[in-house]
Amino acid sequence: MKEYLLLALVTAAVTYLLVPPVRAFALRIGAAPEVRERDVHKVPTPRLGGLAMFGGMAAGLFMATQLPHVGGAISSGQTGNTVIALLAAGGLIVLTGFLDDWLGMDALVKFGGQVASGGILVYFGMNLPFLPLPQSWGGSTGLDGNLRTVLTILIVVVVINAVNFVDGLDGLAAGIVGIAALATFAYSIVLSQTSSGSRINVTAAVTAILIGMCLGFLPHNFNPAKIFMGDTGAMLLGLLLATSLVTVTSSVEPVAGINKFPVILPLVLPIAVMVLPLADLIMAVVRRTSAGLSPFHPDRGHLHHRLLDLGHSQRRSVLIMYAWTFLFAFTIVGLSIGGVPLILFPLTILLAVAVLVLMALPKLRSRQDATRYHRSVGAHAASPTRHRDVTTPR
Repeated sequence: MKEYLLLALVTAAVTYLLVPPVRAFALRIGAAPEVRERDVHKVPTPRLGGLAMFGGMAAGLFMATQLPHVGGAISSGQTGNTVIALLAAGGLIVLTGFLDDWLGMDALVKFGGQVASGGILVYFGMNLPFLPLPQSWGGSTGLDGNLRTVLTILIVVVVINAVNFVDGLDGLAAGIVGIAALATFAYSIVLSQTSSGSRINVTAAVTAILIGMCLGFLPHNFNPAKIFMGDTGAMLLGLLLATSLVTVTSSVEPVAGINKFPVILPLVLPIAVMVLPLADLIMAVVRRTSAGLSPFHPDRGHLHHRLLDLGHSQRRSVLIMYAWTFLFAFTIVGLSIGGVPLILFPLTILLAVAVLVLMALPKLRSRQDATRYHRSVGAHAASPTRHRDVTTPR
């Protein structure tokens, strides 16, 4: 546990210290575009924050190789060459995002960079070898080379775009990814107590580094943001989160007699920690394609835009989505530890939706208070005495 904490702290410190020079570099090369109609910030803000995150990730990976427990796990071969895979895939996705943030890039070119990054992970052995299923469902299902390649790249592309789509408010993407990584880390630590495989330890190491990247960047990115992560950072965070989800999904072979819910949790957890970004992604694709537009065409229909339209401030909107993600992801992990019936999973979804609705109630209450206030003022206006009480200064 101490080694994982050290990984997170080193990554956070390096990321935090690299942000100011990266910000200066972004301003110098003009990577601070004018405010667009769909943007919620008011002044041009430099992008390229992902460069600082990549530096933090590289420092974290180097530190991991120097630690006895974590270093042994990432070099065991069960997940391929983890360090080289993440540096190579992360370097390509950062280069793709950098060119897009600086010069602009066609969506298909970015998509090609995402597919290539997933392919690099597969090439270095970080793929999905099997799907864990309960014995009553046929047991663990092995995947051949082609299928594991396709599924791994698909997970990488979907998660990258989900994180990229949700990156619309100051601190939103970094916070949500950090919470998702924290939930995955908690599950991996619990599972490592009963599993001897090194894949789960790699998951813990990758999520510890991911948590550090988010923590180091958030002080510079929370509203009012001094710098944005841009596609450079959003796609890098998505790549690492996808990597952790691939490794955790095939961390342990299911055995007979285990409760169905914990057995399939490695399949459920990726959905749980990504439910909000995935929901936003799916709705955006449906919304845009139904209007005859490209799925990558930008608009102002995301969940965070809707919260702003309801009257919430940027900070409140971000905190609402933080709370929703935290409650949902950690409830799923908590249920898995307790070995509860599978039926509780859809009930948890309903609870999470209810909490999201309740989060919006303060706005409703404020409207009710405003209505009562106007009625009160009207009543005072009807009475001369009360009118003097209202208008006479103290």
